[in-house]
Amino acid sequence: MRDASFLGTQPVSRLLWKFSVPAITGTVITALYNVVDSIFVGQGIGELALTAVTVAFPVQTLLMAFGMLIGVGSANIISIRLGQGRTDRAEGILGNAFTLMFAIMVITTGVFLWYLDPLLRDFMGVDPAVLPYAHDFISIILLGSVFQHIGFGINNVIRAQGDPRTALETQIIAGIINVILNYLFVFTFQWGISGSALATVLAQAVAALWVAWYFIWGPAVLKLQWKYLRPRLHSILDIVKIGCSPFMMQLAATAVMVVFNVKIQFYGGVTAVAAYGIINRLMMLIFMPVVGISMGAQPILGFNFGARKYDRVLHTLRLALLAATGVSVLGFIIAEVFPQEIIRIFNDSPDLLRVGTRAMRIYLVMTPVVGSSIIAGNYFQAVNKPLFSLFFTINRQVFFLIPCVYLFSSFLGLDGIWLAGAVSDGVAFIVTTAALVYNVRQIKKQIRS
Repeated sequence: MRDASFLGTQPVSRLLWKFSVPAITGTVITALYNVVDSIFVGQGIGELALTAVTVAFPVQTLLMAFGMLIGVGSANIISIRLGQGRTDRAEGILGNAFTLMFAIMVITTGVFLWYLDPLLRDFMGVDPAVLPYAHDFISIILLGSVFQHIGFGINNVIRAQGDPRTALETQIIAGIINVILNYLFVFTFQWGISGSALATVLAQAVAALWVAWYFIWGPAVLKLQWKYLRPRLHSILDIVKIGCSPFMMQLAATAVMVVFNVKIQFYGGVTAVAAYGIINRLMMLIFMPVVGISMGAQPILGFNFGARKYDRVLHTLRLALLAATGVSVLGFIIAEVFPQEIIRIFNDSPDLLRVGTRAMRIYLVMTPVVGSSIIAGNYFQAVNKPLFSLFFTINRQVFFLIPCVYLFSSFLGLDGIWLAGAVSDGVAFIVTTAALVYNVRQIKKQIRS
């Protein structure tokens, strides 16, 4: 059995490196295989299929929201409980996380499958030419969603208990299998977009089995025990309380993507929607390393906050902000200098190149400041202030971004939609930074006292 006490004793810089590098590697691999999937779909099937993957992404994001509700919520609580030395309570959270994950996934999968056609056709306004591709892709993804949320949702708990290497191995295994199967199913067997979805589900199933093995028979600090699988209200409330913030973040992101898809299709057609899909994949590649840094910082922040070692909490925050800003600036430079080269990787349609290049340069102009906002949001979760994180995310997605989309598009058309993303990122950075400065001052007062 592993011991997590080193999180409160080893140098913070060494810990952040130790945890962030595997997390960054894992998140980049996850982003890469999503990007590679889109490349295979765009090159092997065509622009309509690439558009279908784009319009399907809000549904996947909504499913992911439920996975984050349980996975991130349980991981943060477990970090705090381990910092307090309450291993039995941490195991109770783990058991209830598995139970809650299964229950929610079964319900959501059934509901989505039942209402899938009206959802795509009437609510999301999917183009009739794209609808068959989107239906086939999402149906298969839905049937395998429980594997995704065990393999990647509960994987957060592995990292939270001080084992980033195994968490990385989970993502590497799934990523490699997914890329190989995607190539075989799309190009060799020519199963089309259904083959791409099936490859993803099979890879997620392997990851889920790996995670289950780790907690039942593997070298985990916490063990998955039958007695903790029975739902306990206090454990569920603890999980939901912390997980509510990332859940609402994903929910808001889903709403934004639906609005974007509908408005982009109205002003720019199927080609503009495909361009938006490429931008989303690029943003994943830019910001997944930042997410990896925040994931690496999370167990350090949570453990030391629980152990009341606030100086280590602030040191971790400073290093994470510095690293995230560096990554964001680098991503911004690449996106602004090489937009056409990036788009050609997915599809070389002249219309797509024209629309996508302009969209990328406008939409990503505030990228350098987004990294620090991501770190700040995860920081508030880790120090048990989920409402702060929730408030700022909802502000950015709902109160800033969606109104800007409607306002700017009414005057500037398609360009206004791209500009809305940049403006909302800038405003969100200002508000989040102000709150972070205030919180840091409060913690410094506790250190002095």
